Amino acid sequence: MDLLFIVRDALANSVVGTLLTAAHAKKVGQEVAVVFTQEALAAVARGTFGWPRELAGQEMRFLMADHAAARGIPVAGRGESRQIDTKALIAQIRDAGVPLYACPVWAALLGLEGKLPQGLQAVDAAAVCTLLHDAKQVIGTL
Repeated sequence: MDLLFIVRDALANSVVGTLLTAAHAKKVGQEVAVVFTQEALAAVARGTFGWPRELAGQEMRFLMADHAAARGIPVAGRGESRQIDTKALIAQIRDAGVPLYACPVWAALLGLEGKLPQGLQAVDAAAVCTLLHDAKQVIGTL
């Protein structure tokens, strides 16, 4: 494994940036995977991601959605409700062949064992340790 990305923040900007970088790395031939943990895992399960104050306003949401659509990044809604569709982006990245894993510790703490969101793979603690050990570079923290 070349790159292992760990996403723990439930901020959409963090998820979007990490997933797009992982997809690009995969596209250029690197072996990559993403582990969702903590509040990011909770957000994937609920389907709700927040935006930081600097990116949360309506004008900024429209700007990002318009630029995202032009780059093939999924956008939800139309008109005044348009915004980057983080949930659809997760599916797009998974469909591009990037493995998406749920941290087993946080899956248990959040009561998600056996009912992970679609697209996230269950792994045990030993598998996470193997991912961490085998990755040439780990980006993020558990």
